Amino acid sequence: MDKTSKEFEVIIKKCRDVFEAKMKDYGSAWRILRTPSLTDQIYIKASRIRNIDDKGVNKVDEGITPEFVGIVNYSVMALIQLELGNKDKLNLTPEEALNYFDKHIYASKSLMEDKNHDYGEVWRNMRLGSLTDIILMKLLRIKQIEDHDGKTFVSEGLDANYMDIINYSIFALIKSELNS
Repeated sequence: MDKTSKEFEVIIKKCRDVFEAKMKDYGSAWRILRTPSLTDQIYIKASRIRNIDDKGVNKVDEGITPEFVGIVNYSVMALIQLELGNKDKLNLTPEEALNYFDKHIYASKSLMEDKNHDYGEVWRNMRLGSLTDIILMKLLRIKQIEDHDGKTFVSEGLDANYMDIINYSIFALIKSELNS
């Protein structure tokens, strides 16, 4: 588990660096987005990964790594939006945004550590395509929950699904970037 925690830190830093750079370029313009719009952005990225996997080739000169990083970062944005809403204080300073990023990414890491304790390192034996499929399934669940105004009967809520997406994306990045 210590290995997984260290690998997570490497990937978290990579995602955080991209998030910080985009904050410098665009500020917190993403704060205007409603969570369903963020869900759709994540869905686009996960669908592209699956299409590249199915076709075995991509025409846009960007592989799957930036897409998984984007999924992590958009999922963190969605968690921030769930916490703050998208009506008040749309302009976050880079420092404020990074503090929220850290809060949600480390809550997701804590969830991963708890689940990894119970499930073991089973994700290491999974195929990259399966991780992508699970992310897509989680997105369809999120869309269903959003279509029901965030209400569930017995299932986890939106936040838990976004956190799972973050963790599955980081697993995919560990498998493709660190263990290749």
